[in-house]
Amino acid sequence: MNILVAVDGSPYTKRMLGYLAAHDEWLGKAHQYTVLHTVPPVPPRAAAVLDKELVKSYYTDEAEKVFKPIRTFFKRQGLDATFAGKVGVAADIIAKTADEGRYDLLIMGSHGHGTLGNLVLGSVATKVLAKSKTPVLLVR
Repeated sequence: MNILVAVDGSPYTKRMLGYLAAHDEWLGKAHQYTVLHTVPPVPPRAAAVLDKELVKSYYTDEAEKVFKPIRTFFKRQGLDATFAGKVGVAADIIAKTADEGRYDLLIMGSHGHGTLGNLVLGSVATKVLAKSKTPVLLVR
């Protein structure tokens, strides 16, 4: 199975990884894993006056902050994973990557605001569910 794991470095990501570790049916060397983190874009006006290499370095550094403990997690589990950092609106990038990459499953953590909270606050998970055709496993 080709699995996309969307991460943001939050406690919800840690909870999702804990769930995966506790359920052997989701983790295994028979699967291929891609770990995706989306970095919000620098505002266009700011990006226009900053050195392009500086902005690129910022995006790489921000993604690596999230990836570092997750690389350790996958290594402890004895699993190989591909890590992809992308820039953009999280829900759009996650859904597009899941669909275009033809993943069999997308796994991500969720805050679990509930219906009223989602109406007020919105939710990356809710937006991904609405936009993606890929099956999604949400871990709260």
